[in-house]
Amino acid sequence: MGLKEQLVQVQPFVYKLPENTIQGQKVPVYFYLSDRLFETLEEDAIRQAANAATLPGVKKAIYVMPDVHVGYGFPVGGVMATDAEEGIISPGSVGYDINCGVRLIATNLTADMVYPVRRELMNEILKNVPAGVGSTGKIKLTKSQMEEVAVKGARWAVEQGFGFLEDLEHIESGGALPNADPSKVSKEAYERGSDELGTVGSGNHFVEVQVVDEVYDEDIAERLGLKLGQVCIMVHSGSRGFGHQVCVDYLKVAKDALRKYKIDIPDMQLACMPFNSPEGRAYFSAMNSAANYAFANRQILGFLTADTIRRFFGLSWKDLGYRLIYDLAHNIAKLEKHKVNGKVLKLVVHRKGATRAFPPFNPEVPPAYRELGQPVLIPGDVGRYSFLLVGQNRSMEISFGTACHGAGRLMSRSKAKEFVRREGLEKVLGDLVVVARGKGTVAEEIPQAYKDVSEVVRVVDSLGIAKLVLRLKPLGTLKG
Repeated sequence: MGLKEQLVQVQPFVYKLPENTIQGQKVPVYFYLSDRLFETLEEDAIRQAANAATLPGVKKAIYVMPDVHVGYGFPVGGVMATDAEEGIISPGSVGYDINCGVRLIATNLTADMVYPVRRELMNEILKNVPAGVGSTGKIKLTKSQMEEVAVKGARWAVEQGFGFLEDLEHIESGGALPNADPSKVSKEAYERGSDELGTVGSGNHFVEVQVVDEVYDEDIAERLGLKLGQVCIMVHSGSRGFGHQVCVDYLKVAKDALRKYKIDIPDMQLACMPFNSPEGRAYFSAMNSAANYAFANRQILGFLTADTIRRFFGLSWKDLGYRLIYDLAHNIAKLEKHKVNGKVLKLVVHRKGATRAFPPFNPEVPPAYRELGQPVLIPGDVGRYSFLLVGQNRSMEISFGTACHGAGRLMSRSKAKEFVRREGLEKVLGDLVVVARGKGTVAEEIPQAYKDVSEVVRVVDSLGIAKLVLRLKPLGTLKG
């Protein structure tokens, strides 16, 4: 019998794989899915989540978000917490694109101002915002400057003129994680990242001009300073080659650590080391350095895009109304305190393709949003929608304060390209305005390659993890 047949629906939207379903499984695995999304659930993704449930020090449960799909070792959409004293940290369970994340910026522009000139505007953004495989920007950094970025994160970008000090108040962890140690990052990582700061990269990354086209909670939307017809900027990017190399380097370290610490695992892609070991601490420090690079990267990208739009319309910053709503991380492991069986424990929470959804009055939520709950940004594909939600109390009980991070892939990149060859790109995209330096990436990222993000956020909202506030519709997309 396959693992999918062994999943038990315990309540609407919740499927459970009981502990001990596979050998060595210490905790249950919960999948949060609608009936439609359950149909798309891959056997291999279930296996990956179950394998993670065998790792040393894993606590309470593995949680899997509705945008789940197979990843490297651990499924994208997976959440795992391990004991900070006795558990492990797993580079593959964080992922290669450390702190891939999303940023939302509000403007004073309205849809009727942008829509008639959206193609010209997107082409102007394409000229000014570097994107695509191996893309490099105007920023060239020495190793000592890179080390500064690795410590300061978004603050470094603001100090260089890319944004404003108040931006830092609207970024997860203030845009700089405290446990970064640049000395734990390799020479190769510094070389790869030296000319990639302020670039979008490839894959599912993008810069998008969007309009608020539906509001579900007018009170919260108003308190966030957002309303129907308002134009926003969304940025989705990460730590580029810098973070990728950190993952590559420490996967090798983790594989050696398995022998040293006599850790037995069911899949080498889950290679790990004790968090409280020299190897574990070194990876954590390097990972935080890469995460800070990613915060700086999105800070620069958001500012460059807003500046391009400002100049395109001939506006002052004041008239543009640039205001960062929020910036959050995916693909990260963070030290957090959570209640497990009535006791508060210090845990290493791995979120791979998943994002924090902390509730109102949590001290980790920036003061501006403490009464509302943390803004949760869930982007969709280029043809549909993105959503803004706010974290709810229930998230702390059923997902270590975590929501999904996007729509989730349905087709592999090669299958998406096949689909485009068969149907034709113009027919697939219709009247969508999508700009890119090459058509290959666009073909990989067509709307049909993704699950319906509306269905994904419905699950998160229905379970009380995060509350739907508003929907954003793309007016134009720059693909990496």
